[in-house]
Amino acid sequence: MRNIGRLLPMREHAGEVIENAAVRIESGTVAWLGHERDIKPAPDTPELDANGAVAVPGFVDPHTHLVWAGVRREEFVARLAGEQYDGGGIATTVAATRAASPDELFMLAVGRGRRMIANGTTTVEIKTGYGLTSADELKCLEVIGRLAAELPWGVQATYLGAHVVPPGRDRAEYVDEVIATIPAAAAAGATWVDVFCDEGVFTIDETRAILQAAKDAGFGTRLHAEEIAYTGAAKLAAEMGCASADHLEHVTAEGARAMAAAGVVGVLLPTVTLSLRTFAFGQYQVLRDAGVPLALSTDCNPGTSWCESMPYVVQLACLVYGMPVHEALWSATRGGAAALRLGDVGHLSVGARGDLALLDAEHEADVVARLGAPGCSATVVRGQVWPSPPMPRVNV
Repeated sequence: MRNIGRLLPMREHAGEVIENAAVRIESGTVAWLGHERDIKPAPDTPELDANGAVAVPGFVDPHTHLVWAGVRREEFVARLAGEQYDGGGIATTVAATRAASPDELFMLAVGRGRRMIANGTTTVEIKTGYGLTSADELKCLEVIGRLAAELPWGVQATYLGAHVVPPGRDRAEYVDEVIATIPAAAAAGATWVDVFCDEGVFTIDETRAILQAAKDAGFGTRLHAEEIAYTGAAKLAAEMGCASADHLEHVTAEGARAMAAAGVVGVLLPTVTLSLRTFAFGQYQVLRDAGVPLALSTDCNPGTSWCESMPYVVQLACLVYGMPVHEALWSATRGGAAALRLGDVGHLSVGARGDLALLDAEHEADVVARLGAPGCSATVVRGQVWPSPPMPRVNV
C-alpha cells in the first residue's frame, strides 16, 4: 500500500505516526513499512493507493455474540419510551436461535461478518450463549467454525454456555451441564470459556467452578463482569488469571488494581451503555487510573448492542469516555489483541499479519469528529483488499 498520508502502526506507543508512508505485505505478513520515499521497487507486485488517507492495523474486536436469530425490536422501542419490558430479553433470542437451523444461523451471521470486515475488523472473537443446551451451544460453535472458514479474517471461538440460567432449569444442574460440555466445546473449536458473572446471573462461586474446569481443560478464560452491579467479579478475574474482564460499569478501584496487577485487560463496550441508556461511563477513568490495559469492542448482539462498526465504537469512546483519539485507536487494535492474547495482530510490524484498515479520513481525529460518516474506505486482510460492498438489507 502506497501514498498513506498517516500510518499509525501501534508498535511501541499509541502516538507513533509515520507520515507519507507505505507498507509492503508478502505472503500475508508485513515485510516492510516506513516512509514511502524509502521503499524499494517491487516489480509485478499489486499496489493499493491510499490516496493520502490514514491507515491503522486491522481492528481487533474481542467481544461479540455474532451468532443469533430473531429480533428484539419491541424491547428496544420500549426502552426508548422509558418503559419496563418483560418480553423475555435473552430468552427471546435463545428461542429463535434454537429454532433456527445451522444454515439459517450461518446466513444471518455471515452478513454481519461481512459488514464488520467492511468496517475494518480483521480479527474477531465470537461467543456462543444463545443456545443454552449442550446441543444448541455446539450448533452455534459449528456456525462459528463455518464463519472462520468462509470469511477472510481471524476468528477466536468462545464457549459461553454460562450466559444465563435457562428458565425452568435447576441452577446447580445447569452449572454441571455447562462444565460437562467443556470437552465437547473444545472438540468443536472453542479455545475460550466465558461466564456472565453478575447480579442475577452467575454467582462468584458458580463462576469460579466453571472457570477452574475450563482452565483444567486447557481453555483461556474471560468474564462478563460487573455490568449490572458490583459483585467482586473483577477481583475474581484477577484471581483466576482471566485474559479479560468485560463491561465493568460497576468496577471499584480495588477491583481495577487487582486486574492491573494480574494483567487482566479491561474490555469497554460503550455501545452497550448507550443502547441501554444507563449512561454509566465512569469505569474508564477508574480502570485507567489503576493502570489496567484497555480494549474496545462492539459487543455485537441483538438486544443491547446491534453494532458492526469498530470505527463507531472508537468514536463513542472518545465522545463519552473522553478517551484521546490515539488511545481509542490503540484500544481498538493493540488492546483487542491483548485481550485475546494474540501477538501477531493489532499492530503493524515486520512479521505481523498483513491486516490494515484504511480510514475514510486525512487525519485520525476526523473519524471521531465527522459524525455519521463511514469510518473505513477499504480493509486489507493478510494482504488482500476487501472493498466496502453495498449494504443490502438483511432480515435478521
